[in-house]
Amino acid sequence: MISLAGKAALITGGSRGIGAATVKLFAQAGADVVFNYLSNREAARQVEQEARKHGTRVESLKGDVSRMADAKRLVEFTAERLGRLDILVANAGIWNVEDRPVEKLTEREWDEMVSINLKSVYTVVHCTAPRMIAQRSGRIIAISSTAGQRGEAFHTHYGATKGAIIAFVKGLSTELARHNILVNCVAPGWVDTDMSKPVLATRSGRKFVYGQIPLGRVATAEEIAGPILFLASDLATFLTGEVVNVNGGSVLCG
Repeated sequence: MISLAGKAALITGGSRGIGAATVKLFAQAGADVVFNYLSNREAARQVEQEARKHGTRVESLKGDVSRMADAKRLVEFTAERLGRLDILVANAGIWNVEDRPVEKLTEREWDEMVSINLKSVYTVVHCTAPRMIAQRSGRIIAISSTAGQRGEAFHTHYGATKGAIIAFVKGLSTELARHNILVNCVAPGWVDTDMSKPVLATRSGRKFVYGQIPLGRVATAEEIAGPILFLASDLATFLTGEVVNVNGGSVLCG
């Protein structure tokens, strides 16, 4: 039912986890896709190969989108390869598995988290918005987290960046509405990805995580990619400034 045929999408952090699942699902829905990766060229190549099975154009480019120059190059590459840019999914991010009490949280750790999780959303939006404004249409979907809604003790720097993404999305949604650009956010809870594996690989970790989730399990990456696809589709033409919560009931907010 959902089709992105004829649409051009840029997805950041597309070589693994939620990003990789979104690249594949968008390609299955008929979109041409460009995604970036930071270092793992082989993982990116595998995502490309699998996504291309659906017959659309899928390409990747190495780049660190926390750097404005790399973000600009990525957006220009996307427009050159695909001819236009209709959908941006700002997904790139990190999470540190080790607890970091605030009194031990270093300036370097804080700056790294802010740069990769928050600045990387700003850079790609900054470079994409002029193109969407010129064509008077577009979709911007940023990936936040339950941590951005309730905070995250011992991971306050992570929660702070994810909360800031929500505020950024809400501001952008009203700013860009007059240009027919819809801006929304997806806030996942725990997801079975490489980032969460160190916790989910232990019995105590699984017990802790599952105990927070009424559905009694964590999400698959594909279960997050689905709502992202919905927001990019023609089923969501009157949705903007919203946070779609995909967390198995662990955080309930309107």
